This record gives sequence, structure tokens and C-alpha cells, in this order.
Amino acid sequence: MIEEDTIKLLQECNAGIKMGVTSIDEVLPKVKSEKMRSSLEDCRKKHGELGDDTHALLNEYGDSGKRLSPMARTMSWMKTNVKLSLDEKDETVADLITDGCNMGVKSLSRYLNEYKAADERSKDIAKRLIGLEQKLADDMRGYL
Repeated sequence: MIEEDTIKLLQECNAGIKMGVTSIDEVLPKVKSEKMRSSLEDCRKKHGELGDDTHALLNEYGDSGKRLSPMARTMSWMKTNVKLSLDEKDETVADLITDGCNMGVKSLSRYLNEYKAADERSKDIAKRLIGLEQKLADDMRGYL
């Protein structure tokens, strides 16, 4: 049970990290504020580091991770690009990123509760990822 919950939690973290990086990459070309750009780039870098940690642990368990759902990726891309095509302001970027962060925190918190038997290393990654998402949402509040 521990190994199964650990792998599932790590897979969900992996998918969340990929979605976060993809979302940041989609909005960065539209960002005007250097401070906002710096916050987003810093968060993307930290997501990458957590992604490396997640992959290392998944490899220990012989798992390659979870692929992002093409539907989820498409829906995210459409929402981002439609909103930004209508209003290319930092406020719009902040709104999109905040929504994504809130969704990530909610999902990851649910997975932490669902996969209670996961090992402490994977729980730590999930908690660090939640912290990153909360910090980025806080950073974006000044642009809303």
C-alpha cells in the first residue's frame, strides 16, 4: 500500500509540475512587468527542480510518471489564449496564474489526503509544491 500510494502521489505531483511549467511558459511572452516576469521565471525554475526530485523518486519505483491529459492541456491552452487575445494585460496573466495555482493547491491537497500511506519523501514534495503554488498566487495578487 505504501509503494502504491507513493507512486500515485508522485505521479500527480509530476503532472501538476508539468501543467504549472506549461502554463507559465504560455503566459510569459505576454508579461510586461519585469517584477512579474521574474516571479514567474523563479517559480518555473523551482518547479523544474521539484520535477527533477519527483522523477528521481519515480525512477526508484520503476515508474516514468504520468502524462498530461491532452484534453486538460488543450482546455488550458484555449482558456489562456482566448483570455489573453481579448486582454493582453498583466492583470489577465495574474488572474489566469492565480486560478491555476488555486486549482493546483486544491488538487494536491486532495491527493495528500487520498494517498495517506505515501512515503514521507513524496509527501514532502507535494507539500513543497503546494507552498510554491501558494507563494506564486500571493505574488500575483498585486497585479489583479
